[in-house]
Amino acid sequence: MKHILLIDPLEKLNIKKDSSLMLALSMKKRGIKTYLLFENDFSLQNISRPRLKVYDFDGEFKEDGVYLSSLELKEPRVVDLSMNDVLHMRLDPPFDSKYLRILWMLDHYHSQGIRVMNAPRGIMQFNEKLYAYRQEGAVPSFVGTSEELGAEFVASLKDADEYILKPLDLYSGIGVEKLAEWRPRFIQKVRELGGPVVLQPFIKEVYQGEVRSIYFKGEEVGSILKVPQSGEFLSNIAQGARFYKYDLSDIARARCEKIVHELQENGVDWVAFDILNDSISEVNITCPGLLVEVSFAYGENLANKIIDQILE
Repeated sequence: MKHILLIDPLEKLNIKKDSSLMLALSMKKRGIKTYLLFENDFSLQNISRPRLKVYDFDGEFKEDGVYLSSLELKEPRVVDLSMNDVLHMRLDPPFDSKYLRILWMLDHYHSQGIRVMNAPRGIMQFNEKLYAYRQEGAVPSFVGTSEELGAEFVASLKDADEYILKPLDLYSGIGVEKLAEWRPRFIQKVRELGGPVVLQPFIKEVYQGEVRSIYFKGEEVGSILKVPQSGEFLSNIAQGARFYKYDLSDIARARCEKIVHELQENGVDWVAFDILNDSISEVNITCPGLLVEVSFAYGENLANKIIDQILE
């Protein structure tokens, strides 16, 4: 059995704390045949057995056993794929036409009996934000291009004096804005993005932190609370947010478990939730991250929990 991780170029990744590289290196350390596959090398053909150009690699963890201290690519090789092999879809969004083409190609491999995690049709079916908005207790949300209907939505809100605008298809807080007057920027953002924009009331509890909870095959791997820097509203660890091990509330846990069971039925095993004030604000399934940070908070390499479940 081979495990092949389809990832972004190394120069785009923060190697020391990339979740995909952590998983790949952890597999390698356990004697599992593991290779890296880059988007430029990803291909398919329909006249012979599936074959891919992949890279072997070496690497080491730091003393904490969580953060990577090094990663070195070896010479590429071409490998044949069999029905026992697993392709891991680990490309970051945006979910644009290029991303969709990759998913179509992965679905071809799936049709040949090769396992793909997360399943491409599952990723295509569930938008990470819209899926969260239809859940019980979701943050009030408007998604669209109509200024008039956006104004009706805002008028229906109680006690909202600041608002959030964000795109539907980006990640890591990219394009998220907090505004007291939403209307002028909403109009501009619709033009800039060429389509629907998300409009929400600003939830002040974010200053106390936002939860990231990772699930795999229906079970919680670990959860952290990300606390923004003073004066900031985005709990982005790359921008200095602190993080701590966190115990989910019964309400949040029940909401997560309901979602992961539905997603599992559609081939989506690896899920990372963003949770604010017990409301699930995003259901990350394209390339769930922060496995390194969650592992550090727990003091153990939690990739091994994922690997154990994969091997079962």
